Amino acid sequence: MLLHRILIALSIVLGIPAILSAQISDTVKIDAALGRSGQQMGGIYRVGFPRTDLQVRAEGVDIKPGLALGSWAAFGGTDEHAAVMGDLVLLESEVNPVIRKLRSSGFEISAVHNHLLNEAPHVLYVHYMGHGNAAELAKSLHDALAESKTPLGKPAPPQTVEEPAFVKTIEDTLGAKGRWSGGVLSFGIPRADQITEAGMTLTSAQGVAESINFQEAGADRVATTGDFVLTADEVNPVISALAQHNIQVTALHSHMLTDQPRLFFMHFWGLGSPASVAQGIKAGLDKVHIK
Repeated sequence: MLLHRILIALSIVLGIPAILSAQISDTVKIDAALGRSGQQMGGIYRVGFPRTDLQVRAEGVDIKPGLALGSWAAFGGTDEHAAVMGDLVLLESEVNPVIRKLRSSGFEISAVHNHLLNEAPHVLYVHYMGHGNAAELAKSLHDALAESKTPLGKPAPPQTVEEPAFVKTIEDTLGAKGRWSGGVLSFGIPRADQITEAGMTLTSAQGVAESINFQEAGADRVATTGDFVLTADEVNPVISALAQHNIQVTALHSHMLTDQPRLFFMHFWGLGSPASVAQGIKAGLDKVHIK
């Protein structure tokens, strides 16, 4: 997650300080290169690539793409001097072909890790970053994804599914409004403290919010996964809080190099009644400095 450091370097070398406050204006070329459109989020243009081709199961739950199988790319900067970063969901056999293609285009790989445990088939998550012309970055990313079976055609609009009763239960317990789409309830809860990378403030669109997702998993049951974004002193209190509510920690790692405060990303998995699972997540959030 070196987006802002890249932008700073580009602004110094190229003498274009406006890059730090500008945003990409010609998203049509990005859309054309990627075969789909994205969303502007706080000056960042974010595009998703859900792995709708995969049928992944964990603890008997068929995981929906929005729960844990969403690749994404976040573009910042300007049309000519852009930076992109993101996370790709890949099968084991796809990891190194995609990495090689990214590296051949000058992209940097910042992490390769799991998010889940005991899922089948096993999926891995590759974090990457690149900089250059926005449209060219998008084409290079598309070419790398073509080394996998990630669907690259224009995605079908998500099916409209009526909100089930568990949505209100979870929102009331967490005291926050989620986003219901594609059968998944998603939360992006920002931290209260300012987060910087190389002296520049990061936004939620760049993956520094508490990301928590829920989906139905049978009669009066939900599954939850995502990641807590934590400072060092929050890591073990959150682990203990989750354990007390039978929520498993599945991964713990960093995503950035010079972030302030130093952050750790803790992935988790929970399965149970909406009330009990939501209470476990709330117990974890109570140990985090969130807004």
